[in-house]
Amino acid sequence: MSEVSAKATEKTTQQMALLRQFSVPIALVALVATATAVQPSFLSPNNIQDILTQTAPLALVVLGQAFVILVRGLDLSVASLMASVAVLATAFNATSNVMIPLIFASAILVSAVVGLINGLLVIKRNVSPFLATLAMMIVLQGIRFYYTQGAPSGSLPEGFRFLGAGRIAGIPVNVIAFTICFAGLAWLLHKSSFGRKIYITGGNPASADLVGIRSDRVTITCYVICSVMAGIAGLFLMGFVGTVDNWVGRGYELDAIVACVIGGIALTGGRGTLWGAAAGALILVLIFNIVIIMGLPVQAQMIIKGIIIIFAAALFAKAIQA
Repeated sequence: MSEVSAKATEKTTQQMALLRQFSVPIALVALVATATAVQPSFLSPNNIQDILTQTAPLALVVLGQAFVILVRGLDLSVASLMASVAVLATAFNATSNVMIPLIFASAILVSAVVGLINGLLVIKRNVSPFLATLAMMIVLQGIRFYYTQGAPSGSLPEGFRFLGAGRIAGIPVNVIAFTICFAGLAWLLHKSSFGRKIYITGGNPASADLVGIRSDRVTITCYVICSVMAGIAGLFLMGFVGTVDNWVGRGYELDAIVACVIGGIALTGGRGTLWGAAAGALILVLIFNIVIIMGLPVQAQMIIKGIIIIFAAALFAKAIQA
């Protein structure tokens, strides 16, 4: 009887492993098939380019959020940082594209400082990731509104519009930027010794310290990476939208977490890949597009997000138990 039970358990474990492994591509195929059935022109080249253009800013944020979640963290300040970086860009009152590199450099520097503060609060002051990044979100929002007095002003170089919505040889510019960032971060996470330290730290911080890994430095670095990616995403999203307000990127903090969960990043840390996280961002955008195509109210997106989180979390928990 015990042998039969062991075989049944082993079979269940294998089935759950296969389900986890192929759930993301299956979901992508199912969503594309559904969208195509509702709107036959969904797979037209122009529509695919538009979807990729919409996905790129969110996917950039998701890449950074994945690093933080892998070390058992969470960053709720990413959306507020995106808006703050967009406001910072207008503060230069630049009209020439020559200023774009300086704007990017300033945005990355400010974002890195924000990420450093988040990491230090979590690691050195033992503030929970939720409260630390929530507080940072509120602080950034307050600074932003104080500076803009509720209405951002200033000029932006025309090149930002090209960065956010332009195309090179039919490929969206922001998708090219995402691909470059993805390649660099994927190598860092999956091929470098630092990436192995991230997985060990997220899997078991106590064990990481025992084998000589400075888990505190690893975690702080992940928060810096997350904020830098959010800052870069804020500039590209600003270019895509074509305007700046105090709410650029609103909702991206939740969307990024949902995309990570969809893509198989475990909220308990130490499990998941950037490939899955990026695919999760695409799945989320496809869902939003299907909601619009079917004429459903925008509120339906919120309901779907909640259902996705519950389903994905339950699936992962069952896979662990199996």
